[in-house]
Amino acid sequence: MYELMTLNKYTQKGITSDKSQIILCNSFRNSTDYINSLRYRMNKNYSKIPHFFITKEGQVYNFLDELSYSEFFSDVTLSRNSIVVVLENLGWLEKIPLTSEYINWIGDIYKKEIYERKWRDYFFWEPYPEIQIKQTAELCQFLIEKHKIKNKCVGHNTKIDGIEKFRGIFSKSNIHEDFTDLSPAFDFKLFENYLNDESIR
Repeated sequence: MYELMTLNKYTQKGITSDKSQIILCNSFRNSTDYINSLRYRMNKNYSKIPHFFITKEGQVYNFLDELSYSEFFSDVTLSRNSIVVVLENLGWLEKIPLTSEYINWIGDIYKKEIYERKWRDYFFWEPYPEIQIKQTAELCQFLIEKHKIKNKCVGHNTKIDGIEKFRGIFSKSNIHEDFTDLSPAFDFKLFENYLNDESIR
């Protein structure tokens, strides 16, 4: 079972009685910077708050009650129906010329392993560690059982028309082609194997 850290006093928009979707997203920054951005942006009134955050080491943070919702998505219906799980991941990276280093969108230097694949006009991506994928699957197992969400997962990251009506698990990149999370570095097959592994329930 994952270790859950609960952090309170985050802005919520409202409460709903039914959740039918789990949406997986990226943080696009390291865990410390991401948590601080949720806490302090817009004079501590930042409104795009996820329900859960999972670090690269597999630590799970809870920011909002599962039946509440924030303004994480501009589509209010999507925000109301979903439980949002954000994974610590820098997303796409750019190579620094004449070095073996990479840089993310806010200028952080990245020197570790990369995943290379051309997708949505980018080439280099930060990998998702297996422990993070495993903890994400375990959290999703718990949420599926608790909220009677269908145990169905979109096992890829391409755009799907009408995804807002899908009942189950999907990623932000399924919503629109401008979104790059989850990236091609995410191992959907491994995630689904863990999701359906009853031994980790």
